[in-house]
Amino acid sequence: MSMRFHRVDYPKHIPDAFRGLYATSTAVHDGALGKEFLELVFLRVSQINGCAYCMDMHAGALRKAGVEPRKLDTLAGWRDSRFFDAREGAALAWAEQLTTLPSGAPADATYEALKEHFDERGIAELTMAVAIINAWNRLGVGMQPVLA
Repeated sequence: MSMRFHRVDYPKHIPDAFRGLYATSTAVHDGALGKEFLELVFLRVSQINGCAYCMDMHAGALRKAGVEPRKLDTLAGWRDSRFFDAREGAALAWAEQLTTLPSGAPADATYEALKEHFDERGIAELTMAVAIINAWNRLGVGMQPVLA
């Protein structure tokens, strides 16, 4: 994987950490939640964090997978969009609260809504996925990889 950066080429300087994060990402992608579902969560978290590199990557993957363009166009306003089902809404609410951590832990109501759509493994996978994309976003925003 070759990338250019406006700032520090962190994979070059900390290759073991980079490979570890990449391996963790692969494990999350290979989980039971599904690639398209995770890409949607990754895109929303990347929007919140303002990571243009990640937004471009995840939106491109979703377009390539054939996701309805209007769904992508309304992702930032998913609560008011008819293109998101209850399972996606529960996951997006959880992802947003984990990403912003406004006042500590996400609300109990947000967690309880997850339990209607995900078992404990699914909740663990989703939570790990949000943690991973937040790590990538911070690297992307901080080190500024060049968009191809």
